[in-house]
Amino acid sequence: MFTGIIEGTGKLLERKSAGGGLTFRLEADFDLHDPVEGESIAVNGGCLTAYHIDNRRFSVDISPESVKRTTLGSLTVGDQVNMERALKLSDRLGGHIVSGHVDCTANVIEIKEVGDFTLYTFALAEDLSRYIIEKGSITVDGISLTINYCEQERFSVSIIPHTMQSTTWGQLKKGSEVNIEVDLIGKYVEKLLMLKPEVAKNKGSNINPGFLAEHGFY
Repeated sequence: MFTGIIEGTGKLLERKSAGGGLTFRLEADFDLHDPVEGESIAVNGGCLTAYHIDNRRFSVDISPESVKRTTLGSLTVGDQVNMERALKLSDRLGGHIVSGHVDCTANVIEIKEVGDFTLYTFALAEDLSRYIIEKGSITVDGISLTINYCEQERFSVSIIPHTMQSTTWGQLKKGSEVNIEVDLIGKYVEKLLMLKPEVAKNKGSNINPGFLAEHGFY
């Protein structure tokens, strides 16, 4: 799990085709303290497994599904990416709960300067737009953001100067494609509410006073 608070950016050093997917060699612009082979690192919002970790450099494999669903397949050597290491239980949850499992991509359709801030508007597929609400959370290229407004198949976010300077956000232009992860909680709530009564009954909990007594809890 992640928070959507970017630790730093990285650079794509090497790209190779592998088994229908891709293998990347990346370099972070921050120290990877206590690196663990096989740990999860979010790259532009996609949760990837890091291996062959050497100081700030590491390798990741991109599955065919990730190539299809994200913008990772369009990256070229030299491109910058946003990076975040997996959340520790002792960390502050400064953003929101992010799984690193990208739902889809979206395109920038409008950029507007508002004082020191920049308002970006994105087009989003209808089947996912129902999961976003005004003042709710969304992850864009791995960054936890608050939705300014949303309507039908579009939404906007306001970018502060710090985010513009410390992430790859400043590289976005009208037409740019980004990775999107909608709020995980909304999808679970929807599925629970859509369960038919007979399905819910059949899949109900077996925990009751008799069960607890039988196992020494009651």
